[in-house]
Formats: sequence, C-alpha cells, structure tokens
Amino acid sequence: MKQLSFEGRILVMVLVAGLPGAVVALVLLWTGDYTPKVQWTLSVLVLGIWFAFAFGLRYRTVFHLQTLSNLLSALREGDYSIRARGTAHGDAFNEVVVEVNALGETLREQRLGALEATALLRKVMEESEVAVFTFDGNRKLRLVNRAGERLLARPLERLLGKSAADLGLEECLLGNPAQTRDMQFPGGSGRWGIRRSSFRQHGLPHHLVVLADLSQPLREEERQTWQRLIRVMGHELNNSLTPILSITQSLESLLNNEKLPEDWREDMGQGLHIIGGRTESLNRFMTAYADLAKLPPPTLASVQIGPWVRRVAGLETRLSVAVQEGPEVTIQADSDQLEQLLINLVRNAVDAALETSGGVTMYWKKNARYVEIQVDDEGPGLPNTKNLFVPFFTTKPGGSGIGLILCRQIAEAHNGSLTLENRRDTRGCQARLRLPL
Repeated sequence: MKQLSFEGRILVMVLVAGLPGAVVALVLLWTGDYTPKVQWTLSVLVLGIWFAFAFGLRYRTVFHLQTLSNLLSALREGDYSIRARGTAHGDAFNEVVVEVNALGETLREQRLGALEATALLRKVMEESEVAVFTFDGNRKLRLVNRAGERLLARPLERLLGKSAADLGLEECLLGNPAQTRDMQFPGGSGRWGIRRSSFRQHGLPHHLVVLADLSQPLREEERQTWQRLIRVMGHELNNSLTPILSITQSLESLLNNEKLPEDWREDMGQGLHIIGGRTESLNRFMTAYADLAKLPPPTLASVQIGPWVRRVAGLETRLSVAVQEGPEVTIQADSDQLEQLLINLVRNAVDAALETSGGVTMYWKKNARYVEIQVDDEGPGLPNTKNLFVPFFTTKPGGSGIGLILCRQIAEAHNGSLTLENRRDTRGCQARLRLPL
C-alpha cells in the first residue's frame, strides 16, 4: 500500500478530528422532526463547512512549509537576499521565520567576508614575486600565480592539469618540506628556497609549494660581506703597513748616510722593534680571523650547568665573581666550546666592572624549553649595542672584535642564542645565553 504524503496525512488527521462532530450533527438532523428540505440543506452546509476547514488548514500548513522550503533552497543556492515575512509576534511559525532570516543574514555576511578574503588572497598571490603552486593528490597542477607563470614561461591555460614531472617540479614534492636547491627553469635558474605544506580541499589532499629565488639576495649579502671584510682588513693592514713602510724608509735613509750617527744602533733597534710589534699584531689579527672561519661542529656530551658555571667563575682571578645557585640542570652540549664561550663573557664583564669598581654576578634559570645563563656586570654599560656582533668591531683598546662573534657562533651551533643589552634596573650590562634542554 502506497504511503500517504505529508499533505495527505494532514488532511486525513483534520477530517478525522472533525468527523465525530459532523456525524453527531447529521444524526441529530436526520432523526429530528425536520422537513427533508431543511435536512438536505443543513447536511450540505455541515459537510461543506467540514471539508472547507479541513482543506483550508491543509493549504495553510503546506503554504508555510513551502515558504520555508523556498527560502532554504535559496540559501542553499547562495541567494541570501530573499527574506520571509513573519506572522503575529509570539507565533511559533514567526519564530521559525525570524531564525531562518537571521541564518540568511549570517550566511550573507560570511560569504561576503569569504569573497573579500579570497579576492585579497588572489591579489596578494598575483603581486607576489614568490612562485606559488598547488598540486592535487595525483600531483596535477591546480593553481599557480603570475610569478609561477613567469618562472615556467607558459600561460596559465597551458599549465593547469599538467603533472609536476612535466613541469620540472617533481623534486619540490620530494624530500624535506623546507630545503634549498640549485634548479633551472625556463624563466630563470639559480638557488631556490623551497617550502612545501599539505592541506585538504573538498576532503582531498593537496600540496602547496612555494619557490623563492635566493640567488639575488645571496649575491647581495655576499657582496656586502665582502665589502665589510675588505674594509676591515684594509683598515687593519693600513694600520700595520703604514708605520712599517715609514720606519723602513727612515732606516734605509739612515743606512745610506756616509757617516752614521753615534746612536744609529739605538735608532735601528727601535725601528726594528716597532716593525716586529706591528707584524706580530697583524699576525694576531689574521690568526683571529682564521679561528673565526674554522669553528668545528660541537661534540655533544652531558654537561651539568651548576659545576660548569662555578668552574668558569673560579677561573677569574682579577675579581671575585658571585654565583647565585639555580636548579640542577643537565644538557647535551660541547663542554669545551661552552666553557670558552662563558670565559669570554665573564672576562668581558670583569673588564667592564673594573672600570667602575663594580661587581659581576652569574646565575641561571630554566623553563620547559631552555636553560638561560645570565652574566650581569656593574660596569659603564654598552655605548652601542647594534655593532656588538659586527666582525672586528671592538670598544676595548687592543681588542680584536672576534670574541663575541665566536661566542654567538658557539651558541647558535648548539641551537641556542646569545644577547647582550644594558641593564634596566641599574648601570652595567647583561649577557643572556639560552641553550635548549
């Protein structure tokens, strides 16, 4: 038996609800003392009113449901401009209409925000100089920006749907998500920084590949590095070679005299002594630069923070270094390199403290990720913190400008960091060394 529709069930329920009253009315009408004309007239009237109310209630119920259906269909199709009119306040159907209208307004605002965000994203991708590619699970290209088109030297319509292997991008989908490779493309070649990540679209996995040309920044950085190096080395060489040349010419002139003065031996010895001193200074400079360039990788072993800090503090003989005890911590590090790092920091702190007759304090603390060792001095502070880690920059007479560079290299080789800044609570400087646990 075919099941009745919703409208049919509503009609049957209404007819059943009115059936007892209609039956009673008809029984009383036809068993009473009425003329046949009155009986037939009232019977037609009772049955007409009964069926009219039944079909009217069915129509009103179906009309409201069709209104809601049309409104929800419009929302599903993305048309958020249609609104339904409510009935009397406090009516159940009116409450449903209000909620559906509110849903439509919310969806309209969300769609507008999504469209604006998508438009902004597309604009950023188009104007970006970084090539962006999106591949589906089958490694077919689904999205590319203008920089990607220029890199592959093809228009968009000739790229979409192509495989990564056909486009020469197969290597970008292999290996580490972040890597650097020397690659050649129709639109350019050189060293490229590759970043790869995964996301899902319509429930399917996709890959996002970003290619950044590192050749130009690397060449510019290399050029600036060479300029700084040549400038520093030229300055140091001039400081040494100029007095050597001047003294050499003076000694040569002295020896060319037909009659040597009585103190010529003394002048000769002083001149040779100056030449030897400047040569030794130049040799120390070149040795320091060589040490900076050949720092070996750390050999990791267990290092206890407390004994390490106390041992370095005890090596300083010019000033008693105060050590504030911290938690017992053990890390994996190169003890020799860390000891040299901390010795340099303590030596600099003591040099600064002796200028003002201040003190030096060392302490350490830890959290869930790293341990931090701090060296505080009560010296005059740092006049220029921006150039502290510039090679060969120094504020100390006779300094090489290498110590802090080596210290930072050692810290970064241990995946840590080293910072120096002036203290805020009092005068002096604070060095902070952070090492991962």
